[in-house]
Amino acid sequence: MRSIIRMNRQSDGISFHMENFKRRSRYTLVFVLLILAFGLITVLNINTGNVHISLSEIVNILLKKATDTKEYSIIWKIRLPRILMAAILGGALSLSGFLLQTFFENPSAGPFVLGISSGAKMIVALTMIYYLEIAQNVTSCTLIIAAFIGSLISIGFILLNSKRIKHMATLLVAGIMIGYICSAVTDFVVTFADDSDIVNLHGWSQGSFSGMSWSNVYISCVVVGITLALTFLLSKPIGAYQLGEAYAQSMGVNIRFFRVALILLSSILSASVTAFAGPISFVGIAVPYLVKHALRTSKPLVVIPGTFVGGAVFCMICDLIARMAFAPMELNISTVTSIFGAPVVIFMMVRGQKGR
Repeated sequence: MRSIIRMNRQSDGISFHMENFKRRSRYTLVFVLLILAFGLITVLNINTGNVHISLSEIVNILLKKATDTKEYSIIWKIRLPRILMAAILGGALSLSGFLLQTFFENPSAGPFVLGISSGAKMIVALTMIYYLEIAQNVTSCTLIIAAFIGSLISIGFILLNSKRIKHMATLLVAGIMIGYICSAVTDFVVTFADDSDIVNLHGWSQGSFSGMSWSNVYISCVVVGITLALTFLLSKPIGAYQLGEAYAQSMGVNIRFFRVALILLSSILSASVTAFAGPISFVGIAVPYLVKHALRTSKPLVVIPGTFVGGAVFCMICDLIARMAFAPMELNISTVTSIFGAPVVIFMMVRGQKGR
């Protein structure tokens, strides 16, 4: 009898180690594929454009062996800042969606759908118009602060409605309506503007990574990097919260502080994206879902970096398509992200209904 019990324990231990090995192997495979995709898309983005640059030229230029050529200026002043901003802001937007989905306990929540991006866009547009009217240049920090205020205003309306609305579907509709109102105000102001610089806001209001500079890269790196680090520090509370509010409280999580932290971090991330690139649709919903599905886990320590890198790769691919699909004409980034992101969201919602 004892030998049978011992054999059962050994078989249980072996199966546990096998499952653990399979899980770790899956995590490793997914992250390796994401990193390889990131490298490949980076090279394609640098290589592809109206001016074709060979791989050997790219290596020499990146190593600064050829600094007095036209290709050097194209790569260092135009393409590299744009690529890095697409990666940083794409990761930030995906992570913002993950935090909102954790807060609302619903995979359909995202900064674009809930109207948070549109609120940020409205305040940023009004801020830019004000500064242009008084003939002053607006700084990147000012735009981020304006976008953060707009994000908080929109999410404030959502939270006020969430106390009265019991069903998440109705809350999402309310968020979409808030987004439409904010977009209408923005379009109205931009349409009747006289200044040529203000009229150019129309392209930004549709979403674009065009015209990025190294100063934008540095500022976004600092803001998004600090926010990403703070999100990592919340990994354990997020994991506890995913198992239920009562369980999180029993584990010593301050629910009120935790909820406020989620909202603030998500607002900073979505504000950074809107301030530099305008509103970008569906990335915050589609990418977290795809990453969780690929990893087959919702553990924050694994999902947070996966979501960030996945969002970076997704936006870099979409930006490449936006630049080159109808070159020299450039598509708005939201057009491309909607084409690829919306079907994922529809599939997610249909699958969720079947699972009920």
